[in-house]
Amino acid sequence: MSSRTPLTGPSVWHGQDIKNSTRWIRTLTPDGVDELDAALKGLRGMEWSEITRGDFHLPTLDELFDDIADELENGSGIVKLRGIPVDRYSEEDLRRLYFAIGTHVGTPVFQNRSGELMRAIRDEGAHVGRTYGETKDEKGSTFLSSYARTLTNGALRFHTDRTDVVTLLCVRQARAGGVSKLASTPAIHNAMLERRPDLLELLFQDYWRSRFGEEGTKKDGEATTRETAYPLPIFGLRDGKFTSHYSLTFIEAAQMAPGVPKLTDAQREAIDVLMQTAEELCFEMTLEPGDLQLINSHVTYHGRTPFEDDATSGHDRLLLRLWLTMRNNRPLPHGHEILWQEIEAGRPRGGIRQIEL
Repeated sequence: MSSRTPLTGPSVWHGQDIKNSTRWIRTLTPDGVDELDAALKGLRGMEWSEITRGDFHLPTLDELFDDIADELENGSGIVKLRGIPVDRYSEEDLRRLYFAIGTHVGTPVFQNRSGELMRAIRDEGAHVGRTYGETKDEKGSTFLSSYARTLTNGALRFHTDRTDVVTLLCVRQARAGGVSKLASTPAIHNAMLERRPDLLELLFQDYWRSRFGEEGTKKDGEATTRETAYPLPIFGLRDGKFTSHYSLTFIEAAQMAPGVPKLTDAQREAIDVLMQTAEELCFEMTLEPGDLQLINSHVTYHGRTPFEDDATSGHDRLLLRLWLTMRNNRPLPHGHEILWQEIEAGRPRGGIRQIEL
């Protein structure tokens, strides 16, 4: 008999219900777009990465962005903001606008070990493994880092990123595919509590992961896993606040690292049921140009379907991504410092440690 109890609140949702809800949808009004335009004029000539919240004055839209931050932390954990006129701006202006919006919702944090604050998510071709991390698995097949997988046109399995909130701005969509998949992790917790409490308990225990391709070093063109492995539970609770940090790629990478304990059959089964339940409870969302998707990583898994580009017709998929630490973020369980550094509520955290020169 498990001593755990079901999680409650608006972050517990099933895809079949949330896809028909509007509570997580926000739409920019024409006046809101005009306000963004007016504020953007004051940023021209600035490097987008140097923009601060104080540089971007929004007399009325701050109420909207505060509402979005509240929905992410205390509501459903997901938001789609519609109506950013992406085709109106040059690439540099669009980056200025997007980064400036990010500073009003939260604070951007680094997405790789060399200071990347905004990532262009697109298919970069066959070189991604050589550029962003690859190795050979025990079967001799090429194993791509999580970083590299993001920049292909392949499917992405359900996972979380190392940040409070992930935001994706759709600039162009693919000719086919590239559909976003979202699942509530508190809902997954509750389903496993009902069906397999024995496996749920394992998810609150350590799984070894590797920072492969993220904070590791590169040697001979391969991202190493040596000395980058760390233990962390997949599920955690503190003060009634739930969190999940999960990427099967990092767990698989750790299994290739010397000295890391091998997964037990029960641990593997727990992951299998976790993934099956996420698939069962998820919903699919197609982002249109001008849509901004925001996801609370602590309570949401995200993935995507594979996609096909057609640059000749202007359908070569391009998303811009920011990672945000949130001013209203939740406390994290003790022991999570190994990943987040800071676990107290309302404190800056997340992102990737920077290389010390």
